[in-house]
Amino acid sequence: MAEAATRRRARGGGGAARRAERTAVSVETAKYIERNIPNYEVLNDEALEMIEHNAETVLEEIGVNFVENPRALQMWKDAGADVQGERVHIPRGLARELIKTAPSQYTQHARNPERNVVVGGNNLVFAPVYGPPFVRDNAGGRRYATMADFEKFVKLGYMSKWLHHSGGTVCEPTDIPVNKRHLDMLRAHMVLSDKPFMGSVTEPSRAQDSVDMCGILFGEDFVQQNTVMTSLININSPLTFDEVMMGAMEVYAKNNQACIVSPFIVGGAMAPVTVAGTLTQVLAEALAGVAFNQLCNPGAPVIMGAFVTSIDMNSGAPTFGTPEAAHITYGAGQLARRLGLPYRSAGSFNGSKLPDAQAAYETANSLNMGLLSGVNFMLHSCGWLEGGLVSSFEKFVMDADQLGVYHHLAQGIYTDENGQAMDAIREVGPGGHYLGCAHTQANFKSAFWRSEMLDYKPFEQWADEGAQDTMTLAATRVEKQLANYQQPPLDPAIHEALDAYVAEKKASMPDAFS
Repeated sequence: MAEAATRRRARGGGGAARRAERTAVSVETAKYIERNIPNYEVLNDEALEMIEHNAETVLEEIGVNFVENPRALQMWKDAGADVQGERVHIPRGLARELIKTAPSQYTQHARNPERNVVVGGNNLVFAPVYGPPFVRDNAGGRRYATMADFEKFVKLGYMSKWLHHSGGTVCEPTDIPVNKRHLDMLRAHMVLSDKPFMGSVTEPSRAQDSVDMCGILFGEDFVQQNTVMTSLININSPLTFDEVMMGAMEVYAKNNQACIVSPFIVGGAMAPVTVAGTLTQVLAEALAGVAFNQLCNPGAPVIMGAFVTSIDMNSGAPTFGTPEAAHITYGAGQLARRLGLPYRSAGSFNGSKLPDAQAAYETANSLNMGLLSGVNFMLHSCGWLEGGLVSSFEKFVMDADQLGVYHHLAQGIYTDENGQAMDAIREVGPGGHYLGCAHTQANFKSAFWRSEMLDYKPFEQWADEGAQDTMTLAATRVEKQLANYQQPPLDPAIHEALDAYVAEKKASMPDAFS
């Protein structure tokens, strides 16, 4: 696997050198996943064509609302839609025609070019949890997030080998005014990490701030000619597009920055209770959203998203890792590929209050369906807890460690001469063992994926060392990674200019906490 690495290596030879290398601070980022395994497809052509037909019927006969957005309504009218008040009826085939200009894949540039990611095709990019107002750790429990928490998550993301992307609102820093916190969050991603990141979408002017700050970091000309942000635009399901998100998307599209157009589906509440019905609504909303993105700027990079959960019919709480969510995620992936669009879905979803067995089961189900459904951009790939209300430090490192599993699964099965291992089978023969054979010695470092956090010690050693459970091991790993964190180099002039921009913007407006 190609990897970008910055490593402090100890000098010396033999066993001492190897031990020093194993204990040295390592800041590695694995390249984004390039799948060598097939996607899992649950719908046949007849079912796909039925859903596509029904989605076009929804757009034409029922329509979608673009609320408090006269500009968007006029753009739709000019494009040939039937606009009645705030309801937009999109003639059959119009949305599909408009999205033909959307690229099937694009490169998002990081300030460290070795961390660039390609979104689309057979690729999969992992990005961390997004949006929770609360954080949780072993020491302090559940509490409102602060900017200090946010910075810790950015550092952990930078230190996580299998995480390709720094993300966006990894938690919501409630100690900073609402109208100013986006500035601090963006600065943290730009300064504390050199991985790609997301911009602000909570108000169009904040999207513009994101573009302007990227102009300082990358250079204005570079930003206009390249994609340096991939940002999340949620649809208010069912079938409603609000002016805030659409305004932010218009800013990004016009500046050649990528948007994830994502229906927000809770089955039984915001979509029908059936899989086919939900897929129909998801496709209708995605078609309308991506088409509007292309109305803003034909050729702008855009991702078809599908955030999908079901609902507990007794409590009304969202549920995760369910078979219905998997069916929808697999089906939406097929629909996205038929449209030629990159696909966003899945994540470390769970409804548990703690990083416990429930969290692990539901997260494993959710991550696995993301890999197999052909997801290209996976937001929330690590750190999610309590239905998205909480960013957990321990779960962040637990999930980030497990993302390595999916890198290895996606490699597929090697059938070259080394993979066939015929020399090893001949050497060992009947009744022998493979521990000392030449093939094992040549391959032992890379033969099997190994967790950097989970415990594989014999019982006696585990007991002597305190009988630590996984959450305790995760808390230790959080502390170790933060202690080992080293800020990636940044031109002092750029750093100073970013600080000056943030300070000036903050000084230009009074604090607002709503």
